[in-house]
Amino acid sequence: MAHYAEIDKDNTVLRVIVVSNHELLDGNGQENETAGKLFCQQLYGGNWVQTSYNGNIRKRYAGIGFVYDETLDAFIPPRPYPSWSLGQESCDWTPPVPMPVEGAWIWDEETLSWQEINLPPV
Repeated sequence: MAHYAEIDKDNTVLRVIVVSNHELLDGNGQENETAGKLFCQQLYGGNWVQTSYNGNIRKRYAGIGFVYDETLDAFIPPRPYPSWSLGQESCDWTPPVPMPVEGAWIWDEETLSWQEINLPPV
C-alpha cells in the first residue's frame, strides 16, 4: 500500500489516504509516484504528494497540519515553540538549548530553558 497526502495552496497537509499499489503502476507495469498522484487527483481533486509510513521518503510520514517543503522534499511537523529552529538535514525542530540527558524535562519557552519534571517513584 502507498500513502498520499493532500496539500493545500500553502503546502499544508489536509489529509492522508491509502492507495493500492496497483494504482501506482504505469504503462510498463512499474510503480510510479506520478500515477498514484493522478489517481488521487481524479478521485478527489486537489494536489497530492506521496508519503511513506516508514519514513523512507520525505523524511517522515505526513500528518494533518504538517507542511510539505518542496525545497527540502520533506514533510515538516508544526513548530513546537517559536524559539526552535529547523535542522536542514534532519528536518526536525531543535531547541536553542539541548535537552539534558538524565531525568524528565519539559521546555519552558518563557525562560528558553528546560525545566525538570519531578515524577513520582515507580
